[in-house]
Amino acid sequence: MVAVHVIDDSFVQPQPGTDAGDHLLSGLLPVGILIVVAWLYPRLGAGARAGVSVTFGALAVAVGAPAVYYLRAGEAADAHYTGLLAIPMGVLMLGVGPVVLWRARHVGGSRAHRYRRRSLTALVIVTVAAPTFFFFVLPVAVAYIYTHTGRTITTPDLGVDFQVVTVTTSDSLQLVGWYVGSRNGAAVIVYPGAARTDEARMLIDHGYGVLLLEARGQGASEGDAVRWAGDRDLLAGVVFLQGRPDVDPARIGALGFSVGGELLIEAAAQSTALRAVVSEGAGERVGEQDVSGLARVLVDPAQAVLTAATTVFSNHRPPPPIIDRIGQIAPRSVLLVYADPGISGENTRQPKYFAAAGKPKEIWKVPGSVHTGGFDAQPVEYERRVVGFFDRALRGDTRNPSHAVTRKPPAGAPAALRQWIRPISSRSRDEVTRGRQAEPATANRLGRR
Repeated sequence: MVAVHVIDDSFVQPQPGTDAGDHLLSGLLPVGILIVVAWLYPRLGAGARAGVSVTFGALAVAVGAPAVYYLRAGEAADAHYTGLLAIPMGVLMLGVGPVVLWRARHVGGSRAHRYRRRSLTALVIVTVAAPTFFFFVLPVAVAYIYTHTGRTITTPDLGVDFQVVTVTTSDSLQLVGWYVGSRNGAAVIVYPGAARTDEARMLIDHGYGVLLLEARGQGASEGDAVRWAGDRDLLAGVVFLQGRPDVDPARIGALGFSVGGELLIEAAAQSTALRAVVSEGAGERVGEQDVSGLARVLVDPAQAVLTAATTVFSNHRPPPPIIDRIGQIAPRSVLLVYADPGISGENTRQPKYFAAAGKPKEIWKVPGSVHTGGFDAQPVEYERRVVGFFDRALRGDTRNPSHAVTRKPPAGAPAALRQWIRPISSRSRDEVTRGRQAEPATANRLGRR
C-alpha cells in the first residue's frame, strides 16, 4: 500500500505545477527499496521478519500522516486518499512483528530454559530496535512529513486593499502572492508571507510596497513543499517587483522568517537585485545540528540519514551552508534578528552568521522573543529597527522615521495622546485616518508630516 501511494503521489497524481519527471528520485528509489524488501522478507529468519514488519509498519503510518493533516484542514485531495490507506496497513504490520516472534518461540526444554531464551530474545530486540528507530525510522519519517506538508490555504488580513497576484518561478511554478502598492518607491518581499500580517502592515504603514509571497507547495501555490528551493521563490518575487511601475528596481528588499530567512540569505547571495535583507530566526537547516563530544556519535549518523531522506523526498539537494554564503551579500545591507534560545540553534548560529557577513551589517537578539516572534515580543523596538534599517538601505534616509510614533508619551499626557503614540502598525488604517483628522495639533507637535 505504501508503494501504491508513492506511485500515485509521484507519477499518477503529482502536485499542481509538477509532473512525473520532477519525482524520479522520490518515486523510483522508495519503490525500488520496497520491492527488494518484499522479495527478501520470506527468506529471512523470524527475528528479521519481525523487525522488518515493525520498521516498515512505522514508516507506513508516517507516510499517511500528511493525508491526515490535510484531511483535518479540509484540503485533502488526489493522492492524499491513498496515503490514508497506508495508515491501517502500517498498523497491521506493527502487529505482525510480535505475532511472528510469538509463533517462532521455542516450546521445548525446561521452563527456566525457555524463560532464559525469551529474556535473551527480548534483550536483543531492545538492543536492535532502539538504534533502528533513532537512526533510521525517526529521521526518514520526519523527512517525509517535512517534505509533504505545508501551510494550508490562507488569505491575509492586511486591513488595506491589496491585489492577489501570481508570481512565476524560474522552474515555471505559479506562486500566490498578495501585493500592496508602494508609496515611496521601495518594496519589500515578506516570505513566507500569509501568516506575517503584522510585519507586513508595519511596512505598509511606512509607505513600502509589500509582496507577501506564499512558498511553493504551500497554500494555493503550485509545486511540492520543497523548502530548500525557496531561493527560487524569492528571486521570482524580485522579478515581479522589478516589473511594477510603482517600484524602483534598485530599491527592493526582503524580510524572511525561519527557513524563509535562511533561503533569503541564499537568494541575496545569488542576486544583487535584493538590496536589503532582514533575516529573522535563521538557524540550522534540516540535517544540521551543532553538537560536540560523545553526542556527535549519536547525532551525526541520524542527521546524515535525515539529510539524505530529505534530499530524496524533495528531489532537491541541500542548499549551501549559510556561513559560506552570507559574506557574498556585501556591500548590500543585512540585518539578523533572533531569539534566545529560539529553536534550531538560532542563538548559536546567528552570531556566527553575523561574523561571516560583510559590512554593512546589524544583529539584534530580541529580548523575551520566541522563534520568529520579534514583533510580538517587542513591537515598538521591532518597528524602529526594521523600518529604520530599510529606510537607510533602500531610501538613503539616515533618520529614524519611526521615532515619532514609537517614543514614550510625556508624563501626564492625556489618554488621546497615548493612543496616538502607540506603534502605527498596531492600529488600523481607519484609526490612523481618524487620528489625523481629529488630532491635527497633536500630530504636528509630534513632528508628523
